[in-house]
Amino acid sequence: MKAAVLREPGGPEVLKIEDIKRPEPGKGEVLIRVHATSVNHLDIWIRKGLTAYGTKYPHILGADIAGIVEEVGPDVQGFRKGDRVFVDPGLRCFRCESCLSGNDNICRSFGIIGATIKGGYAEYAIVPEINVLRLPETIDFKTGAAFPLTYQTSWHMLIGRAGLRPGETVLVIGGASGIGIAAIQIAKLTGAFVIATAGDERKLEIIKTQGADYVINHSRESIYEKVKTITPEGVDVVFEHVGPATLMESIRSLRKGGRLVICGATTGPEVTVDLRYLFSRQLSILGSIMGTRAELIKITSLVEKGLLKPVIDSVFPLDEVSEAHRKMEDRKIAGKIIIVP
Repeated sequence: MKAAVLREPGGPEVLKIEDIKRPEPGKGEVLIRVHATSVNHLDIWIRKGLTAYGTKYPHILGADIAGIVEEVGPDVQGFRKGDRVFVDPGLRCFRCESCLSGNDNICRSFGIIGATIKGGYAEYAIVPEINVLRLPETIDFKTGAAFPLTYQTSWHMLIGRAGLRPGETVLVIGGASGIGIAAIQIAKLTGAFVIATAGDERKLEIIKTQGADYVINHSRESIYEKVKTITPEGVDVVFEHVGPATLMESIRSLRKGGRLVICGATTGPEVTVDLRYLFSRQLSILGSIMGTRAELIKITSLVEKGLLKPVIDSVFPLDEVSEAHRKMEDRKIAGKIIIVP
């Protein structure tokens, strides 16, 4: 089979298309013929050498997978050849205290497909049966690869962690990204008032179509100053995933008692924070990682009903995966990049 193989960390050029042996499913595993996978910022970090997930070389990236069951291993009873499926990217034990209490995204052995184990940048992928879900007939494969990680992450941030309520105001930083668009849609579905930022006029127009009530060009305007003209007291919730480039602007944009929820740091891991804003305004900063299985099941139902609609920016064949990575790193996207083997 063909796969984009990562043998060492580096730039997009280290992703090499190779012919490798098709894997065989073991006990409790499912072999999926990949019809679509997607590019996430996690792929960029792993490619550059992030070690947090214990990635071993040679490696295959790709957390989001949608396709057809090709073969099942011993003890697999829930699926058979020909089933349309997609994948929950989160690896959990479903035995520890966190998993059994419904907080499976903080499982003591939590990992992510495409980071901890090989993923979907290939014609075939091996996935534990417990991570395989049936893809509703009304959801096509590209959409099936566009929503799991991003919508699960955004839902858990806004609903699971920040507890966003109807009528509240939320500021979505980087609203044209995959998780940013998901956040706008989820916030509007919740009944919130949404302010979203993007870096150019094309992206601003796109996030308007997704339901943003106000937009801010963060490459030309101060986020904090613009927010103050929209809502002088500040926002209830800030949705953050950018990090140092925007964090203090985000904190300053919160109203007293506001909540900032963050899942990533695409501009770097280290920040300087003026602590006086935190204690004097009684602010909360909430970390968040992906989401729970229950949340993904809820999201899938909403996508099936058309209440959440992933935006696909572009589709690349597998042999152009390096170009797909360059496009994401150049921040030239609005929505998701899909890879089709």
